[in-house]
Amino acid sequence: MKREILVSSTPQESWVALVEDKQLVEVMLDRPDQDRILGDIFLGRVEAVLPGIQAAFVAIGTEKAGFLHVSDLNLDDEDLDDDNGNGNGNGRRRRSKKYPPIQEHIQKGQQILVQVTKEPISTKGPRLTAQISLPGRFLVYMPFSSHVGVSRKIEGRDQRSKLRKMAREVLPANSGGIIVRTVSEEVTQKTLEAEFKRLHALWEKIQRRADSSKPPAAIHREAKLISGIIRDLFSDKFDALRIDNRSVYNEVVEYVKSVDPDLMNRVHLYSGHEPLFDKTGVEEEIQQIFQRRVDLKSGGHVVIEPTEALVSIDVNTGRFTGKGKKDPEQTILKTNLDAAREIAKQLRLRDVGGIIVVDFIDMESQENRDKVLHELRSHLGRDRARTKAFEVSSLGLVEMTRQRVRPPLFHSLTEVCTSCGGAGRVYTPATVVRRIERSLRRAATARDEKRIVVRVHPEVALQVVEEEPDFLRRLKKRTHMDLEMRDDPLMRQDEFRLLSGPAETDVTDRYSVV
Repeated sequence: MKREILVSSTPQESWVALVEDKQLVEVMLDRPDQDRILGDIFLGRVEAVLPGIQAAFVAIGTEKAGFLHVSDLNLDDEDLDDDNGNGNGNGRRRRSKKYPPIQEHIQKGQQILVQVTKEPISTKGPRLTAQISLPGRFLVYMPFSSHVGVSRKIEGRDQRSKLRKMAREVLPANSGGIIVRTVSEEVTQKTLEAEFKRLHALWEKIQRRADSSKPPAAIHREAKLISGIIRDLFSDKFDALRIDNRSVYNEVVEYVKSVDPDLMNRVHLYSGHEPLFDKTGVEEEIQQIFQRRVDLKSGGHVVIEPTEALVSIDVNTGRFTGKGKKDPEQTILKTNLDAAREIAKQLRLRDVGGIIVVDFIDMESQENRDKVLHELRSHLGRDRARTKAFEVSSLGLVEMTRQRVRPPLFHSLTEVCTSCGGAGRVYTPATVVRRIERSLRRAATARDEKRIVVRVHPEVALQVVEEEPDFLRRLKKRTHMDLEMRDDPLMRQDEFRLLSGPAETDVTDRYSVV
């Protein structure tokens, strides 16, 4: 598989695309106005402690206070009760440990050093942790931990054992914990030691800055998008890194020379006349991210609908009917397998997070259901974000979760439609006419109006002319008001205005109905 990282950057925005075999699989965006805070460290002030949900709200200077759960505090092992003696891995450890009441450890008004683990999304503020971690190229340093680990993506037992031993040797006693990152498979102990010293010095600098600051205050900013991607992802598993901005290219070259000179021959400056993303077909694929419907190669399609609580995905055969009408189960299986691959791709492309429910086409065979679930899980395994797909439910649905740390591109690049209020639909012209009729009857009941001009979209005016030519005459007789209708192409289709008297004063809000 040929893998490339493409970077397109201007002073106003930076895009990073991950491409596998000329297919876009992941895309990330950074703009100065979006004020990304994922990974940033703040000196916060506790605004409220809520024992009922074992959490606190911490002011860090953002619009909404951050959410800090008791499981994200720095607690000593003796503070925790182990319910079943089995704590292996962060998620499992949280379920197997019984945490003490949060009010015993933090109080309102207290200042606390926290790090952002999830960006603010929709109406929710950022998710915080007091368990600080500082990522480097080869190590992640955790000042408040004593854990020494190796990335799970390094699979060889001997290699894992060797790296863990090296990590323990570079870590002084009582100085925190570290995790060896995936790109460290061939790293030397000298390199690990140098990086640990750099990260430890950074932590001391953060502590000094926190000691001299008053909450809420930003103490340390995480690396920006391009720097973070080069640090975290770029390795010999990528065939090329192509950059279309010379100043960014020069910065990357300096960094790669200092941390992994062997990768220098894979870093390229793109200087073609055609934009890099157009040349590689990435721009066209990015535009498709915002479409509800995604067509499948088999002829079927999936429909992706984000909601406040979850993302629903529906699978349809569409025009695909298979080669033979005698075996519809095989047609359904092929469509579902095709959809499973595409869904895994789209979740990663759109950076969808949280709860996801997939409605595959019903299958009678348990064997076929298992095949589809296996296909989905195998393609989800390529995702950097943690994902989990559960068994097919009794309703034929597959429930999933995907790690969510930042708003999806859909939310970052779009806003609620001012015409439909986010519903995605508007009133039909016929419905608007009925609303106008009820509003005019209300105005007549008030007995304050003698003349009203009704301004409408041309489609609504056409509805009246073609379907109800006697509309105004009938209402004039019923309301005893002088009525006139004017079309206005600048209005929304589902909008109307009521203008009263010779001065045509807008009285819509006084009389309009749903």
